[in-house]
Formats: sequence, structure tokens, C-alpha cells
Amino acid sequence: MKSLLPIRILYSVAAAYDGLLGLAFIFAAPVVFQWAGVTPPNHWGYVHFAAGMLVIFALMFLRIAWDPAGNRALVIYGVLLKACYVATVVWHEFHGGVPPIWKVFAAFDTVFLILFILSLPRLGAYVRMQRNF
Repeated sequence: MKSLLPIRILYSVAAAYDGLLGLAFIFAAPVVFQWAGVTPPNHWGYVHFAAGMLVIFALMFLRIAWDPAGNRALVIYGVLLKACYVATVVWHEFHGGVPPIWKVFAAFDTVFLILFILSLPRLGAYVRMQRNF
């Protein structure tokens, strides 16, 4: 059985991506919105809540990275997060358009979504192998 190192790396990268993105929007949302040319919402609390959720998911991805087989049940929540964001961006793109920054994030999240889904069978096989020993 192959090492789980690639899966550990995947979830570590996902943790860094979501964590840094969340922190950027928590501490510098006005700057990010201005840089991206996006009209900010009527209250920064909307952005800060979503950004806080990204930080929470980053912590979950770190937990998966530390023990992918033991925390494989958490992977589905990462899949759902990425699917939800991508679906939201795609829906709104087809119903009026979305600023480019959100499409860039959706592209990255689509890659993560696919890789997370592909990691599930490998984690299941690893767990089954461990049970046989």
C-alpha cells in the first residue's frame, strides 16, 4: 500500500489555502475588495463570518492532514464545502455574473473538490488494509 504522504500534503495545502484566505478576509477585507474591484457588502460582518468559517475548515483540513485515515469521515465535509462554493459561483455566474476574484477561488476549489473526492477511496483502502493486520 502506498504512503498517505500525498494525501497529507493535499490537506495541508488545503488548510494553508483556506486559512490564509480566511485570515486575509478577516484582517484586510476592505483592501482585498478594493484590490479586486468588488463592491463590498453593506456590512463587513457578512465577510467576516464567511472568513471565520474558512479558518475553521482550515483547522479541519489540518486535522485530516495529521491523520488522514483516522479522520477520513471529515473529508466529506470538505467535499461539501468545496461543492457548495463552486455551485454558488456557477449558479450566480449563469444568473447575472460574478466578479473575477470569486471565479478564481471557484477554480481552485474545483481542483480541491476533485482531489478530495479522489482521496476517499484511497483512504478507505488504507483503513481496510490496517484492519487486516
